Amino acid sequence: MAKTETSEPEALTVLTSNSIRGVLAVLGPDFERRTGYALTISYDPAQVMLRRIAAGETGDVAILGTGAIDTLAAEGKIDAGTRRTLARCGVGLAVRAGAPKPDVSTVDALKKTLLETPSIIYTSEGASGIHFARVIEELGIADAVRAKAHRQTGGLVAERLAAGEVELAVQQIPELLAVSGVELVGPLPEPLQTRSVSTAALFTGTRQRTAAQAFIDFLATPDAARIFRQKGHEPA
Repeated sequence: MAKTETSEPEALTVLTSNSIRGVLAVLGPDFERRTGYALTISYDPAQVMLRRIAAGETGDVAILGTGAIDTLAAEGKIDAGTRRTLARCGVGLAVRAGAPKPDVSTVDALKKTLLETPSIIYTSEGASGIHFARVIEELGIADAVRAKAHRQTGGLVAERLAAGEVELAVQQIPELLAVSGVELVGPLPEPLQTRSVSTAALFTGTRQRTAAQAFIDFLATPDAARIFRQKGHEPA
């Protein structure tokens, strides 16, 4: 969609989870170049974003997990009729670039790696961190892992891995790939894997409905799907 108005570009506010950060780093500027609209993008884990919205924050477009979008739709803050599934992604593990890659290919191998790794980082409120907490409980190693774990509310935990603060990072695969200086070891073994579905929708209060819908449509194009795949997602 080409913008025909001669006024200054209107900023679209996008509230989104961190898993889309790498994708929007590419597609955001592309959309701006193509349309003349500016994007203001804010990232946070879904649970944090839900609290921000509950406190009164709003925007034009939300890109969050399906459960969070459903919650906002039920509250009347999201237009349920505009929901569009974009992609899904799983949880993975990463090490610093050049470091030996431990075996995480099976449940037993992952358990051994988690017990032997000196330090691990994951989020306390992101979808991946919440799931990982359940995984270590299921494996019976929760106390041992928590004793050496670093946890942060949100953001890209692999940044602290790249900085040399920890030896292993656990997060959704696109969030790991968004950080330079780290290398993906692999996904969680399939019996322990979970996949988050990213869904976009318009805020009911948006005053830029046409432009906001154009942005969602842009994220669902075949060209966008290639970027999603490059950044560790499985496009819808």
